[in-house]
Amino acid sequence: MNALTARMPLTVTRSGLSRTGRLFIWVLLIVVFEGAVRKWGTSAASLPLILLRDAIAGYLIFHAWKSGHLRTFKNQTSVLVAWSCCVIAWGMLQVIVNDGNPIVFLIGLRFWLLYTWFGFAAASSMTEVDFRAAMRTATWLLILLAPLVILQYASPPGARINTEVDSVEDEVFIVIAGVVRTTGTFSFTSGFSTFLGLVIPIALAVVAARKRTLTHAFIAVAAFGAVVAESLVSGARSAVIYSGGMIAIYLLGRLVFSKAADKGKALATLLLAVMALAILAVVFQTAIENTQQRFGEAAEVEDFWERVLVYFAGEPTVVDYLSWIGVGIGRLSNLAGYVSTGVAGFQLAEAEAGRILIEGGLLGGLYTALKLIVMGLGLYRSFVIAVRRGVIFPLLLWISLSIALLSWSAIGQLTANALLGFALAYALAALRYPMLEIFPSRAAASRRVH
Repeated sequence: MNALTARMPLTVTRSGLSRTGRLFIWVLLIVVFEGAVRKWGTSAASLPLILLRDAIAGYLIFHAWKSGHLRTFKNQTSVLVAWSCCVIAWGMLQVIVNDGNPIVFLIGLRFWLLYTWFGFAAASSMTEVDFRAAMRTATWLLILLAPLVILQYASPPGARINTEVDSVEDEVFIVIAGVVRTTGTFSFTSGFSTFLGLVIPIALAVVAARKRTLTHAFIAVAAFGAVVAESLVSGARSAVIYSGGMIAIYLLGRLVFSKAADKGKALATLLLAVMALAILAVVFQTAIENTQQRFGEAAEVEDFWERVLVYFAGEPTVVDYLSWIGVGIGRLSNLAGYVSTGVAGFQLAEAEAGRILIEGGLLGGLYTALKLIVMGLGLYRSFVIAVRRGVIFPLLLWISLSIALLSWSAIGQLTANALLGFALAYALAALRYPMLEIFPSRAAASRRVH
């Protein structure tokens, strides 16, 4: 992890962004808006858009390799290369032993490797300017989606804004009768919830940043309001709990880790945040009541903590499908389901933990162990930064990434798979640039890395 603090020279464009920065932002924009094209335009755009963003992601990896940035972090790159070789060899063995489908095998390689490499390559070759732009872009996306999400929440389930071109009202997910689970620009509720999981810690980093103008202060206020508002109207229990937890960690972390001279500012921030939350609670009182009703209705049919355990450890039925070889990487993804049966959907396991073990067998166990190691190293390094430098945002990003690694449907669902790559990129880049200024002075902003 210490190698990740190194910086490399890059040739940048006149805008200040390197090629990596521009490619990174393009992929992010496609991921966020491809669902809107499918939902309100044509479902036929789905495959071309997926192929386009995968191609750009692949080119970013190639560019990082060709430019020599991957060779800078030899230890981390060597581990990732070795892991990739294991996945490819094990997947080929699965095809032979299980008489598997080679197309599903290729889909598995995409889900297990492509966006992991994308996130690592992006973090390895980003300049500070790139990272700043990436942070701002994610925050602006969150802010710009807020009016859309609120409008979706206020509209009936059958409204055009809540339905797809080829769907009917009965297919729209609802929180309670007459109130939809919002999707934003995504085609499904889980896509929007996963997006919130990615951008909330980034938005909180913007809130914590030093503001130099009234515009900067406005962006920070808008970002905090968007975090709270979009979580409350999302209708997703996980989003509400997650956002509340991240806000609490952010506020307490600033108070605990800030230097003695900054304790007063941290306390003032805490008080202002509490006041803002109180105001937003009044504005979105109906949404809070609907969410409480949703929690109550869910508690009547399922145990909350049992549901949480399933998310992070997998369903109890997973043991019925386990084998040493696994059923085949990619086999349980929604894309493989569509290729095999014509219907996208999860099979055998819905939770990520179980899906990894069923697909990979022994390889799945190794994958789980590697994720735990990465989480441990990243959390430790970001905690040290928080203690020594009083900077909380790398820790926020690594807590977010840890939750994502354990619970997101990254090898099963297309959007979650891509967004996990972004979560990895942001978390790793935060270790390289822990003192990043989101709103730099004019002198600092005019400097370019060459």
